[in-house]
Amino acid sequence: MNVVKQLAPGIGICLLIALPCWFLGEALPIVGGPVFAILAGMGIAAFWSQPKRGNTQAGISFTGKKVLQWAVILLGFGLNLAQIARVGAESLPIIASTIATALIAAFIMHRLLHTDAAIATLVGVGSSICGGSAIAATAPVIRAKDEDVAQAISVIFLFNVIAALIFPTLGNLLGMSNEGFGLFAGTAVNDTSSVTAAAAAWDGMHPGANSLDDATIVKLTRTLAIIPITLVLSIFVAKRDGKASAAADGAKAAPGAAAAGEQHAMSQKSAVEERAAKREEGAGQNAKRADAPQGFSLKRALPSFIIFFLAASVVTTVAVACGVDASAFSPLKTLSKFFIVMAMAAIGLNTDIVKLVKSGGKPLLMGLVCWVCIAAVSLGMQHLLGLW
Repeated sequence: MNVVKQLAPGIGICLLIALPCWFLGEALPIVGGPVFAILAGMGIAAFWSQPKRGNTQAGISFTGKKVLQWAVILLGFGLNLAQIARVGAESLPIIASTIATALIAAFIMHRLLHTDAAIATLVGVGSSICGGSAIAATAPVIRAKDEDVAQAISVIFLFNVIAALIFPTLGNLLGMSNEGFGLFAGTAVNDTSSVTAAAAAWDGMHPGANSLDDATIVKLTRTLAIIPITLVLSIFVAKRDGKASAAADGAKAAPGAAAAGEQHAMSQKSAVEERAAKREEGAGQNAKRADAPQGFSLKRALPSFIIFFLAASVVTTVAVACGVDASAFSPLKTLSKFFIVMAMAAIGLNTDIVKLVKSGGKPLLMGLVCWVCIAAVSLGMQHLLGLW
């Protein structure tokens, strides 16, 4: 009950923002409710910053994360696993190409700009796979600083918003089909929220289109790449730590300054122990990096909402196979879209555009390069495979 009281004010605010944005999206489908909600949230955040929100912030954060996941789960009730197999398999070459492109681009920009390896990894993984979920899964494995995580998420979100705003219009200018835009949104937009926003806006511009389903399937197929990517990173970190540990042991075993006498050696040991104690105390207070390496975790790498999304799809598939009309699941799909609008309002409220722009040019440039490369490769691969 206490949890409900804690979350209710923030959820209520997101609901109040989402309601007019939903109706605006219905009236102006060329923009769409999710985009209206993002813009409204960011506009309100410019005057109502997080420190001023009191007990509402917890509910706002909950809406931006959990309600969005519920939205994706509910989308599963409108999908059929046969469709998942068809669209997901068709998109695999494009998904593999965009992921490889983003990771290579991030590595090259890391070398050129001399950025921290952690933030380059987070921007590359976030751009190529699924934005915040990929960053959240990767950060503990590579022991990224909190500042790196926050900056990477901010960079990814900036280009997510831009994609949601301009990709539907870009698709129109390029003469893309409904299925083609679903593939484009699912492979070229970073985060699930912006994929759904872009696809929902496209569907609003093209009555009868159903690119949202295709985009969601492609996006969730792409999200599964978190598992191998995180596994490879965890192995790399374990090997790196092993080499560092071996080098430290070798240094301890090497001939020291024995001639300086036992008193000098004891003095060094005491100083080392004192510094170690200070580091441990500082780590407990600062927590900028994890105290110990965290290995690969399937639970952390594979978000639970994906499992529930697939389970919802199984329910739909079995029900339709048993003769249930697919339209019976339409109310759940409509609720899913409204939850998306609510989540977009929350994400907008949690975004400080001024701070984001001022936070660092190099990560922003890296994110821009990754974003442009992914979009270009996605379009190029579609054209090469005759899908567009």
